[in-house]
Amino acid sequence: MESYALLVAATLNAGTVLAIAALGLLINEKAGIVNLGAEGMMLCAAIAGFATVVNTGSDIMGFAAGALAGMVMAAIFGGLVIWLNTNQYATGLALTLFDTGFSAFAGISYVQEKMPDRISFAIPYLSDIPLVGPALFRHHPFVYLTVIFTFALIWFLNRTRSGLILRSVGESPTSAHGLGYPVRWIRMAAVVTGGALCGLAGAYLSIIYTPLWVEGMVAGKGWIALALVTFGTWRPFRVFLGAYLFGGMTMLQMNLQSIGISVPTQFISMAPYAATIIVLALISRNPTWIRLNMPASLGKPFNPH
Repeated sequence: MESYALLVAATLNAGTVLAIAALGLLINEKAGIVNLGAEGMMLCAAIAGFATVVNTGSDIMGFAAGALAGMVMAAIFGGLVIWLNTNQYATGLALTLFDTGFSAFAGISYVQEKMPDRISFAIPYLSDIPLVGPALFRHHPFVYLTVIFTFALIWFLNRTRSGLILRSVGESPTSAHGLGYPVRWIRMAAVVTGGALCGLAGAYLSIIYTPLWVEGMVAGKGWIALALVTFGTWRPFRVFLGAYLFGGMTMLQMNLQSIGISVPTQFISMAPYAATIIVLALISRNPTWIRLNMPASLGKPFNPH
């Protein structure tokens, strides 16, 4: 039973990285912008957060640096695709390629660095409950904040005027512009917010999840987060659940081995990516269903003139 508690704990840890990045990309896509630069932004944020904690000893400063790195990269992307109307897909890919190389260069001197001693984040009393305590109540506060943020985002998108305006920009930017809304600035705000969340996910990866820096350590999580938005049909709670489902799949390898089930590591390692491809292939078979859920202007440039 203890192994199952450890699996739940590991799933929450792994899923948090995917959830916060995917929710950031969801905000982008609700405004009609597709950002394929998530992988690169997370890498830059990972080295920024790790380097900051190594030099300051502060997790808060590390997360702030990660979020700032994500915002800067997202702002560059937003300036290109929103004001210069460059192709969103090509620009996002270029951003990932640039950030991958830049993060590798910036992180050379931090490969052998170690984090300061960590404090315990166990919740008093609750963390001592057999099985449930180790599974649910010994996580970094960021895990619980991700859950709270998910419900806050649901409320924002469905119950607030600002959320409805954001969705209207994603559905019909021409109509929103005709009503007097600054479509470009709204899209820019969504892109930068999404970049900050991808930055937080990258910082969490290098500060908490695997407290070290290794070149390319995001290892495809940015692409999985991007696919999760479609997997979750552009709905925050479904994206949230999908993130922890995929997080659990990435943790299967160690837990299967611990209970004596021998499975080639290559199959376990490819499981999340294979599942992503299968899900996207199944979804794409129904164009009508996609049109009903996907923001109508997704990936399309907008020129107010």
